[in-house]
This record gives sequence, structure tokens and C-alpha cells, in this order.
Amino acid sequence: MGRNLGADGAAHGAGGKAEKGKSSMMSSTEVSTVSKKGGFDYLIVGAGFAGSVLAERLATQLNKRVLIIDKRQHIAGNAYDHYDEAGVLVHRYGPHIFHTNSREVFDYLSGFTAWRPYEHRVLASVDGQLVPMPINLDTINKLYGLSLTSFELEDFFASVAEEVPHIKTSEDVVVSRVGRELYEKFFRNYTRKQWGMDPSELDKSVTARVPVRTSRDDRYFTDTYQAMPLHGYTAMFSRMLDHPNIKVMLNTDYRELEGVIPYKELIYTGPVDEYFGFRFGKLPYRSLEFRHQTLDKEQHLPAAVINHPNEHAYTRVTEFKYLTGQEHPKTSVVYEYPQAEGDPYYPVPRPENAERYTMYRKLAEAEEGVHFVGRLATYRYYNMDQVVAQALTLFKRLSGEGGPAPVGEAAAVTKTKAPVMARRKMAAAAASEPAAPKTTISLNGKVKHD
Repeated sequence: MGRNLGADGAAHGAGGKAEKGKSSMMSSTEVSTVSKKGGFDYLIVGAGFAGSVLAERLATQLNKRVLIIDKRQHIAGNAYDHYDEAGVLVHRYGPHIFHTNSREVFDYLSGFTAWRPYEHRVLASVDGQLVPMPINLDTINKLYGLSLTSFELEDFFASVAEEVPHIKTSEDVVVSRVGRELYEKFFRNYTRKQWGMDPSELDKSVTARVPVRTSRDDRYFTDTYQAMPLHGYTAMFSRMLDHPNIKVMLNTDYRELEGVIPYKELIYTGPVDEYFGFRFGKLPYRSLEFRHQTLDKEQHLPAAVINHPNEHAYTRVTEFKYLTGQEHPKTSVVYEYPQAEGDPYYPVPRPENAERYTMYRKLAEAEEGVHFVGRLATYRYYNMDQVVAQALTLFKRLSGEGGPAPVGEAAAVTKTKAPVMARRKMAAAAASEPAAPKTTISLNGKVKHD
């Protein structure tokens, strides 16, 4: 269905060569024309899931004029995929596995992509063996040379579990379910590498996301819908943004547009602390360094992902062809090295950080004509489907449908009053950062290639 996209949104045909879409730089005359017509109805900062979903909905359903911008040189946010030099489709920012229980989210995205059914599986390197992760019946039997049944495994877990009266930390979650030894083998060192802290210092939400099973089910996720975009994420985003009401600007900091291109309301998906000039200090994140490698062989790993909780500085290695289903004589893998500095990926779940975000959230709630949505703007880790659901919920409110956010889903922070034509400046320190590279503007949702 449709064409594959390569680096920076270049469309790829069957031969794998880039076909550049029709696009042009927005001239000064066009800027003047847009300004005379009242500018854009919405300026959307960030071309990831939250921003792109809202751009598409506002343009197609409400006939709004939308300008969506991104600091990076590509659309699709962290889900961006492209063909590497060997022609293997890779995820630049690590593996992104789509899964959801939401029929609404799946049906919505199905309007922009066909799907490749895919159930993700992970092995963990523990005690010299590769065993299924999350921990299941086969994990325990292989690790300890046992032949337990599912019923016996439940008794086994009960016999080793530690009693924790009040579960507060990530350590509490694990030891209360599978005991101290399995905690040490699978969780403690992995968490230390990933977060730079001991699990005893982290909120219980970190390890609560990882299930433990008494069956032989070795799927990493059990959601109703598990699939990968047939032609990749970037292709899906390109179709989402392919509308005459949507203009795309890349390599652009939205502060560059102050006083240049007018707009009525702002949808902000960037870091909320940055928007307010770090007034209460920076909100801490963990980042990752991705080291990609192409190998002259068809297959390298026995599973899509191998976790390394105890050895090596990296946490896991991923082989992309498992995810994409691509047939190619070579294969590409990525190693993930957690680090404190770099792009913000994971909000650090500590009480003091939650308190700091609460102060920023109050500022966001008072900001007229600005809507804060997505991971960075609400300082919370979401799966991709959760971001889509949050964006769709915000759209319903903007379109007048209203209604509360679904149970368990954090709402976007939004306050709509009188339209605003200009946004407040960042703090002096933020404003003094080096200017972004030359602005790239594309028309009709087509990505411009330099």
C-alpha cells in the first residue's frame, strides 16, 4: 500500500531509490500571502505522533490551516525509520513496536497504512543462557533445569516472593512477585543501567510495566492489535500529513517564527520546562545512545531483541528485519547505551520530579490559546497508541465534542480562550542557543529534500 519512505521522508519505490516528492521552499511572497490571509489557525510544534495526528484531524475534519514544525530534519518523531546505506529499513531511535487494545486508535492509523502482523518476542541473557522475557514457565524451567507446570510455577513464585506491606518502589514490585534471586538476575542491574539508579530509588511504575506469567506465552505484549506499518512509520506519517491545508517546516525552532508567520492557537508537544524557560529548573530525563551496525549476513540474532541485564554497557540489541519482515542479504542491528545527557526519552519517575512537573502543569493550564500534548509536554512516558489516543481526545475537545479523557489516560493540558497571535519568548538562556540550520519548508505535506 503506497510507497516506502527513506531518509528525511524520501519516497522509495520497489527499486529502493528515492523519489523526491513535489515540494518547494516557501518564498517571501508566499509568507506575505499567508500573513495577509490571517496566517494559520494552528501552529503545531513537533511532527511526532501527537502533532501529526492533530494536524491531520484539524486539517481534514475542521478545514483548519495548519503549520507543523520540527527541530529535526525529518517527520515522525522518535518513530522515524529510513533505509540505511545497505538498504535495510531501520529505526533511527531504537525499536518501535506498535501494539494497542484500542480499536479506535488502530482503525484511525489504518487510514494511513496497511499492516504487517507482528508479535514481538524478547530473550534475556542470564547465567549464560538465553531465556524468554517477560519471565514465564519456560524461563524458570530452562534457568533452573526444572519441569514445573503452570500451577506449580505459581506455587514456586509464592514460595520465593517477599512480603512487602506497602509497595512503593520498583524493587518492591518485583521482589513481592518473584523474590530476591530473580530480581537480581533479571531486573536490578538492567534498571541500574537504564535509569542510572537502583530500583529501590525508583517509583513502582517502572517495573510494573513488565509482566510475569505462569504460562508459556512468550509474547512481549498481549494486546489485541499487534502489527507494524507495512511500509514503515515514516511512510505512514507522510500520508497523514499529505493535505493541502497542512504545511511542514523542518530544521526549525518555533521561536524563529515569532513575528514572521501569524497563527491563532498553538499546540505544543515539546518539553514543557523548555517552553517556560526552565522557570522551576529542568525536568530530568534519561537518554539513549544508539549505535547502529550493518552485518554481511542475513540473520544475526535468535530473536528480535536480546536483553543484557548483567553484562555489557548496553541494555539490549535489536535486529530490525524481525520487525519489518524485510528480505535482504544483509542485516542491521542497534545497540542501546543509556545515558544522562542527550535527547529526552524517559521522564525519571521520582516524587520530586512529579512535584516539579506539577508546578509546570499549573503554568500550562493558565496559558491561553496553548495546548500541551504528548510525552514531553505532559512529562509522562506513553506508548505510541497512548499518544495517539491523547491527541484524538484533544481533537474532540477542540472540535466541540468535549468529554473527559478515558480512564487511565492522562489528558492533554489545554486552555482555550481568546486566540493569540504571538507566544511568549523563552528565557534568555534558552533564547541564546545557536540558531537551527536553514529552515526547510514543504507544501502539501511533502517533505523537502536539500
